[in-house]
Amino acid sequence: MDSRDKVLDKYSSKIYKNRKEHVIEIEAGEPQVIAADTRAIPGIMTNRGCCYAGCKGVVIGPLKDVVNIVHGPIGCAYYTWGTRRNKAKSDENTKDFTQYSFCTDMQETDIVFGGEKKLRQAIKEAMEIFNPECIMISSTCPVGLIGDDIHAVAAEAEKQYGIKVLAFSCEGYKGVSQSGGHHIANNGLMKYIIGTGDAEPQKYSINLLGEYNIGGDGWEVERILKRIGYHVVSVMTGDGSYDHMKNAHTADLNLVQCHRSINYIAEMMKTKYGIDWIKVNFIGLESIKQSLLDIAAYFNDPELLARTEAVIAEEEEEIAVGMAYYKSMLDGKKAAIYVGGSRTHHYINLLKYLGVDVILAGYEFGHRDDYEGRDVIPSIKIDADSKNIESITVTKDEANYKTFHTPEKIEALKAAGVPLEKYDGLWADIAEGAIITDDFNHFETEEFLKLLKPDIFFSGIKDKFIVQKSGVPSRQLHSYDYSGPYAGFRGALNFAKDITMATYTPVWNMVQAPWKSEPTLVGSLGGME
Repeated sequence: MDSRDKVLDKYSSKIYKNRKEHVIEIEAGEPQVIAADTRAIPGIMTNRGCCYAGCKGVVIGPLKDVVNIVHGPIGCAYYTWGTRRNKAKSDENTKDFTQYSFCTDMQETDIVFGGEKKLRQAIKEAMEIFNPECIMISSTCPVGLIGDDIHAVAAEAEKQYGIKVLAFSCEGYKGVSQSGGHHIANNGLMKYIIGTGDAEPQKYSINLLGEYNIGGDGWEVERILKRIGYHVVSVMTGDGSYDHMKNAHTADLNLVQCHRSINYIAEMMKTKYGIDWIKVNFIGLESIKQSLLDIAAYFNDPELLARTEAVIAEEEEEIAVGMAYYKSMLDGKKAAIYVGGSRTHHYINLLKYLGVDVILAGYEFGHRDDYEGRDVIPSIKIDADSKNIESITVTKDEANYKTFHTPEKIEALKAAGVPLEKYDGLWADIAEGAIITDDFNHFETEEFLKLLKPDIFFSGIKDKFIVQKSGVPSRQLHSYDYSGPYAGFRGALNFAKDITMATYTPVWNMVQAPWKSEPTLVGSLGGME
């Protein structure tokens, strides 16, 4: 019996029937199909977040010049503010409100009598104290249950104060995970912000989509892109701003880092404004180089390509000695990696470069196309949970629509290997024999740790301490454990350094649960002589 079967065999027949489709082993030459984006089993300690977390916590929360008001209990507000380390900084033209957690702090009386009055007061105070150009309102579960009309309040405030006020009905119970919240946020940004600016287009202009500046990742990526000569119009949304996002429609090309959380905007901008998108990965040396070369190939400028190659060579030379050392320390190590909708795939390539074998991997909220590639999208059945999330339709904007290449040139670029509107998913880079688990849970974490014995486990905050108590070092890839950046060339060196320190720290071998060495409960069996 292999490791997969040993874990699944401990479930009841009903749970086994569900989980066997979500846990698979990669086999050479076999078509790999996995169940994903379905409801977690009630009672199982899933690592997923909610729809609200995906909307406010992931997509709109990092926008620095926006006052993001959570209409709900204070715990929900803090959960999506104090845990992700989306870095941001202000300048002479842009305010930064990300250091504040704005909330209506709904109490029991608000649940009974309604919270719209409290929301209006929160907006009034935000205008008096901070005077932002944009306010966004995110609803939590109780708001949806009691029926507060946050959209009416937003429309009223927009008219009263003369600023942009958006409302997102992203109650936590919608959908099956935070993925639904990503979709809701994408819809709102596309409908009400993107395309409302009037900036003039610039040469070699790009948008960076799905980069949330965790630990400064976005700053490192921007540094490299600007060295080459690109004009970054907007970052969605790490250290991003409402002011810049308004002009995102002026870009020549969209770069998609996190496919799961932002592919909706990429597709809609292609339809409405004619902007092509490329799937990039700025994590890991080989992936960074390939992404930069793909971007240069799209613009088809020999001088730009020469600058790209020169910057790559300089950046590699800067970190060469350090990377060689860490590769020698990490070669042959084994890792498990279980993060969100794209990060697992991003880091597999970097780990492979360092000589680390990924033996266990998966996504919290990935869809089948994140595993199997976008070619499977037409075959994915839309279930009732997915239908709860609105899918908006956009049409061509005649005034702002433009194409950078002819259809014939686009086909030539695709034939040359440039990933235009293409993503091959996790299967493209995962090794044969690896176990893939969708919607990983705490039981499976403990069991696979015992069976597979990885040297390090990359995951999130919910299971970090389970892993560490099992004697295995853990690194968070949702917030980087107060480290970073991990993107770009310098980020790769930071990552290699951090995991070398983690795997060579002897303390993890000293961790032992107290009940393994001495009893915590002492008693005797009664009723016997």
